[in-house]
Amino acid sequence: MGNRYLWLALCLWALLPASMLDASSDGLLRINVKKRPLDISSIKAARKGDKYAKSLENRLLGLADSESESESEPDAVPLTNYLDAQYYGEVSIGSPPQTFTVIFDTGSSNLWVPSSKCIFSIACYFHNRFKGTKSSTYTKIGDQLQINYGSGSISGFSSKDTVQVGDISVIDQDFIEVTKEGSLSFIIGKFDGILGLGFKEISVGGLQPVWYNMIEQGLVKEQVFSFWLNRNEADEDGGELVFGGVDPDHFIGEHSYVPVSKKGYWQFNMGDFLIGNQSTGFCADGCAAIVDSGTSLLAGPTTIVTEINYAIGAEGVLSSECKTLVREYGDMIWDLLVSGVTPGKVCSQAGLCFSSGAQSVSSNIESVVEGGVGDTVLCEACQMAVIWMQNQLRQSETKEAVLSYVDKLCESIPSPAGESVIDCNSLSQMPNVSFTIGDKLYTLTPEQYILKTGEGIAAVCISGFMALDVAPPAGPLWILGDVFMGVYHTVFDYGNLQLGFAKSA
Repeated sequence: MGNRYLWLALCLWALLPASMLDASSDGLLRINVKKRPLDISSIKAARKGDKYAKSLENRLLGLADSESESESEPDAVPLTNYLDAQYYGEVSIGSPPQTFTVIFDTGSSNLWVPSSKCIFSIACYFHNRFKGTKSSTYTKIGDQLQINYGSGSISGFSSKDTVQVGDISVIDQDFIEVTKEGSLSFIIGKFDGILGLGFKEISVGGLQPVWYNMIEQGLVKEQVFSFWLNRNEADEDGGELVFGGVDPDHFIGEHSYVPVSKKGYWQFNMGDFLIGNQSTGFCADGCAAIVDSGTSLLAGPTTIVTEINYAIGAEGVLSSECKTLVREYGDMIWDLLVSGVTPGKVCSQAGLCFSSGAQSVSSNIESVVEGGVGDTVLCEACQMAVIWMQNQLRQSETKEAVLSYVDKLCESIPSPAGESVIDCNSLSQMPNVSFTIGDKLYTLTPEQYILKTGEGIAAVCISGFMALDVAPPAGPLWILGDVFMGVYHTVFDYGNLQLGFAKSA
């Protein structure tokens, strides 16, 4: 349970009060990111931020609930940084304006805030609530909508009103007035709502996203927005979101671009993933990935996250099923691989998977991590072992060495919430990790992919890698969250349907 709580805080990036500053001479409006020390009690509060643990997978699998230019300069919205885990800023709704703190989230597409009609949810009383009767520009639509998150759900009804984001005033903007917040985590969370910056394809209820209206109403010079997330704990400013362009002060060199492969999330094709200078082989032929400002960590398939956590010395949950499989079936799996059996058919030939062809390792991985029972558990463990063994076979390791290695990997399978912790004193001995995007390597050092909470003997370090399995055809999927975006300034180019990355300044 300790690890679960440690991860909770990694998602509450939007929790501190933000202050709106005047537009600067370069036309950018900046909101400074404030920082607070990360402690265990704060971590327990942060589970709310994992909006995607289930809903992300559901949406990717199709199971979710429901151009003109102006001559203005880009508008920059300053961001507040909470615990190096979530970034948020201020928006206002209505005439006269009512102010709310929101997470600017590229992993969703709806704008929602609590409603004054939220009476029976305690969480609403801890946040600013929108009062439509006090706005002269308000229109109630009234469609009932619900959004499911990993730690609870929100529900309410659709409305329209003027929304102010920085210096940009968006008229007749769709949003959800929330009348029910169904989780304790909504009470503890200090942000009021979420402003989604994803594509309309994933907007619940088909509501028009704020970004789309900015474009259609000619409020931005370019169909581009960009994020700078400040990871320097000594700085007061937490980051900056720029609408209509980029701020050259916050990146070094030129951006390298990759095309958006699928509209919905900001999804692209990622290449091989390296630990140190060595390929894991997992994404050598390509993997789907998304860039998500609303996810704190780097999320990836359990199989490869386990290898990463083993390599960096992170401790996860011991899976007795995994170790049992290595002990009882390891020799058989090895022999089948060596004899040339296709890796995808090894587990079925070993009698551990009974479908026509092996099912995906990501289809039910939680049963492995949580110690479930039945044939599915061994099937999932077998498929993980096949991937690990196959990678070791490429390096011409002996059977004994490979089985020993896989047995140790079993001990590093992340906890059910996907997170792992690590000794803070071991950072200097840990390897770099690198993502291949386009034809470039994007490297993270241990200091960049490990999040530290507390000081001295109270210090706790959290692996920046968490397990999240999305089954084919949508997966395997990587989610490059704020750990990645803090190192690499990111441009979301809607006009050209591409993503750009450059080293943050």
